[in-house]
Amino acid sequence: MDQISIDLLTRIADALERLAPPPPAVPDLTSADAYVWTPSSAHLAPVREVARVDIGLLKGVERQKEILVENTLRFARGLPANNAMLWGARGMGKSSLVKGAHALVAQQVPGRVVLIEIHREDIGTLPDLLNLLRSRPRRCLIMCDDLSFDKEDTDYKALKSVLDGGIEGRPDNVLFYATSNRRHLISREMIENERSTAINPNESIEEKVSLSDRFGLWLGFHNCDQPTFLAMIDGYAASVGLSITAEELHTQAVEWSVTRGARSGRVAWQFIQEMAGRYGVAAKET
Repeated sequence: MDQISIDLLTRIADALERLAPPPPAVPDLTSADAYVWTPSSAHLAPVREVARVDIGLLKGVERQKEILVENTLRFARGLPANNAMLWGARGMGKSSLVKGAHALVAQQVPGRVVLIEIHREDIGTLPDLLNLLRSRPRRCLIMCDDLSFDKEDTDYKALKSVLDGGIEGRPDNVLFYATSNRRHLISREMIENERSTAINPNESIEEKVSLSDRFGLWLGFHNCDQPTFLAMIDGYAASVGLSITAEELHTQAVEWSVTRGARSGRVAWQFIQEMAGRYGVAAKET
């Protein structure tokens, strides 16, 4: 081959190399205890301070708290643990419990488990994230908040394969926690659509509903009663140092919940923010 041909081929090879995307960098999971997955650049962005509520302030979910903390501790210690789905009423502390459980485990087993958030719209890239995390020395707790699937949404298939049934399977160092307002993660419209259009409606519906079966733990969260709501109020008020009599606090809290049409941990914290503002107390956003 003459020199001109060699030079030409070299230039072509260099151009192709420049066009080819660089291989994803091996993630450094030592700079923080929490990260957010950015699929466009295959990057894990460190989170220096996680917005969370102290797990001791979560009221009315004692059994759910006990189960999730125990499951997370097992995972941190290298023992078998289950993927978990936290489903149910809005504002009752599902995502707060996941973040609180991670914080508690990080105290008991320092440096062992890292929390990674994947956004709902990026769930189709979960296999790519798992490939990056596979064989990493730290154990990785992946969290997806407000997970659900609507009509024409096929990302649930990728999630099913990752959780249980894929040829590679879920890496031993990865656990997946999801929160959702829907028990089976799919909308009623999606179920009704399958019943009306599928050749075998029952099989098609089962194929979609079976996604929730991939989670070994199902933790239900339900609307709280008034005593539990007031216990939340008392706990939050004490945590921010709100100086007000219990009687006045409870009276105003009940009125607040009536105007909101709901009682939940989120409503309780919003009320405490309001009261802290009135009384000039700096309440940190959670």
